[in-house]
Amino acid sequence: MLVIFDLDGTLLNSIADLAEAANFALRDNGYPQHSPAAYPYFVGNGVTRLLERVLPEDARTPENLERMHDSFLKYYNEHLTTHTRPYRGIEDLIHRLRENDIAIAVASNKYQEAVSKLIDHFFGDDEWAAVWGHRENMPVKPDPSIVFGILSEYPTEKAQVIYVGDSGVDMDTARRAGVTSVGVTWGFRTEQELRDHGADYVVNTPAEILLLALKAKGGEPLS
Repeated sequence: MLVIFDLDGTLLNSIADLAEAANFALRDNGYPQHSPAAYPYFVGNGVTRLLERVLPEDARTPENLERMHDSFLKYYNEHLTTHTRPYRGIEDLIHRLRENDIAIAVASNKYQEAVSKLIDHFFGDDEWAAVWGHRENMPVKPDPSIVFGILSEYPTEKAQVIYVGDSGVDMDTARRAGVTSVGVTWGFRTEQELRDHGADYVVNTPAEILLLALKAKGGEPLS
């Protein structure tokens, strides 16, 4: 049994640090900044898409994006844990899954270095079957390549895989990978978005994920 988690908006409330890094990059390159409240709708498809979205439309050139990317990384790599914290109940969920011999993995569109740092910082005492961020030459979610990569590292029958995320991108990723999707309502996007993108289940608490995982581990069909 394997539960694959999205990172930002699912395990970690990281929006304040992402917003500050993106606003630093905008400021550093002479562009207007955005309200932190706007950032939940900018994130979700990796750093490049985030920076495209925050730039003025007429400034989205490859040269500007490269400069923005350099500025973003300079700030974010030093501040990625300043405000970021696990959502309430997540640490207990991770411990309970492992206590029940349910494997856990991460599939994030965030670049691999940051994903590894965040997992080590917040969940370093837990055993992870796989920790995958965005890697060179790998398409971003909702392309399912990241899920297939995790399954190549930790082979698991798809009927025994649950994919947990907070956005339509995550629900689309799970569907394309052929695994059960669970949408969480505490993240960056709305419950309606999760349902519009075909979530198999929508949960309001981490404890509900444990119940679904235990059900699947026991051989009960989830969908």
